[in-house]
Formats: sequence, C-alpha cells, structure tokens
Amino acid sequence: MRTTVLPGEGNSGEPTGAGMPTHRLEVPMPNALPFAIGTFDTMGPMARAPFPHRHTFHEIVHVTGGTGRHVVDLTGFALRPPNLCFIAPGQVHHWEGVTGLAGHVILFTDDFLLDHPADRDLLRGLAERSWLELPDEAAERTARLVAELDGEYRTGAEGFPGVLRALLHILVVRAARLPARQPAALPPPSRPGSVAAEFVALLGTPEGLLGTPAGAPHSVRTCAEHLGVSVSYLSEAVKASTGRTPGELIRQARVHEAKRLLLRTELSVRQVAARVGFGDPAYFCRFFRRETGASPGDFRRGTGDIHHDHRLQSIARPRSRA
Repeated sequence: MRTTVLPGEGNSGEPTGAGMPTHRLEVPMPNALPFAIGTFDTMGPMARAPFPHRHTFHEIVHVTGGTGRHVVDLTGFALRPPNLCFIAPGQVHHWEGVTGLAGHVILFTDDFLLDHPADRDLLRGLAERSWLELPDEAAERTARLVAELDGEYRTGAEGFPGVLRALLHILVVRAARLPARQPAALPPPSRPGSVAAEFVALLGTPEGLLGTPAGAPHSVRTCAEHLGVSVSYLSEAVKASTGRTPGELIRQARVHEAKRLLLRTELSVRQVAARVGFGDPAYFCRFFRRETGASPGDFRRGTGDIHHDHRLQSIARPRSRA
C-alpha cells in the first residue's frame, strides 16, 4: 500500500512545530503506479488526520458515512453523506470532530493523468469548490465508479492501469458537470491546456508561487519566462480567460497562502512573511492590510474588519497544541 509520509526525516506525518506538514505519495518500487485507493481504515490514520497538512499529490475523498467537519483551506464543510471532495496539491486540509467516518480515499499524482492530461485543469477547478453534495442519481453513479476503481486496484488484472485511468477520467468529468455551490478562489480557466491554465496552475502551490531560484515571489515577467511567452501575451491570455490581470492573481495567491499559514500554523508573522516572499515584515503587514482590510495579527485572532470574506465564516481558529 502506498502511504503518505513527510519528506525528509521522520515518517509520522504529525506536526513538528516547524511549520505545516507536507505529505508525499510514497511509491514502493520503480515503475509502480503513482496511484492508490482504499477505505479510510485501510489507508490508515493519516486519511483522517485532525491537523492541518498539505500534499504534493491529488486526493479525492468519497464520504459515505459519518459526522463532523472537513476543513479545506479557509472553509469548513459539514459532513452530509454522500459527499465527494477534491483536494489539489498544495491545498491545506484536516478533519474536525469526525465520528463514524466511512468511504474511500483516492490518491494520485499528475503523472498518473498521462492518458487524459486535460483532467488536471478539471481537477484544479473542482478543488476550488472542493466539497460536493451528491444528489441521488449522481450518488449512485459515483458509488459504482469508486467501487470499480477499488476492485480494479485490488485485483490488479491484466491491463488494470488503463482501466484505472479510464474510470478516474469518468469520475472527474462527471463531477465537473455537477452544479457549482462554492465560489472559486482562483477563477478556473476557460480553455483547458491554455497559457492561462498553466499560469493558474503555476500559482496553485507554494512551490509554484515561490518558484524562482532565490525563493523570491514570481513576478508577471518571471511567470511569462517560465511559460515561454511574452508578458503582453500572458496578460492578454489571462485577462481573456479569467477577467483579471496576472498581477491581480499573483497578489491573490500570495494573500491566500498567507491566510493559510496564519490560520493553520504557529509560525510568527515574520516567518509567514518570509514564506510568501516578503523580506520586510513591515511591508508584508502593509500589503496584507491593503488586500484584506486587517493586519496579520488581527486576522489570526479573528478580529478586525475581515467579515467581508465569506470563506472565514465557518472557521474557528484551532486551539494551540500543547
């Protein structure tokens, strides 16, 4: 069974006090599939981890029973099974007060999508709304697909990798057809595979946002160079696809990552500033207040003028761990 572990030393997956745990998909042998599926019980305790953490891989969660909440980034969702949840690489999530949690967890990397590369854009769009409540007909179809995925994976019959990829593709496409109920943090691109889609994907993880050699935040120019296009072409493509400028989306991505770190870690404001590319904490505080209407400290304490952000209404700051 492939498992989620912390990169580097240690493999408990628990918070260490040095920041937020990041889990990766461990592939036990060369040429093994970067894919795993199992129930919450067979996947182990990390499948229901109660502490905020992020992954380097995609996770799809099919919840068929249980009570409690699942928190993805800055939004908490009450379990009302059956639910389907999509978590993209770099997103932060954890479970709160869950009992009787039942269902399946599906883990895979971008490399597993080689037969259907456009699914990467669909998955990122689904991760932006994250939590889906399934109507009766969709619930039945989803349950059948997940059961087939689980059976193919466990049986490992001849040609099963192709069957797994086909079944996953059907699951993703059908989920993307369901009506959106949650507003998107970053608008999904209108043309899968476009320059705009690649730009949004680049900003979708901390590694992408802070991907320059010196660890400095990407500028519009460095993003354009990374994607192999001119600044003007990138600006036109992103504006046409999302209705916003590349600079606006870069600022939004940095603010969103700062919010994650302020709410989900014990890092100091100075450390958070450094993590999102600000060498000067005072400048970071001015930037954060300008973008959100609150100082980083007030945002972390849940005070100040932050009520305009609908994503915070369901969030209660986790108690400090002893």
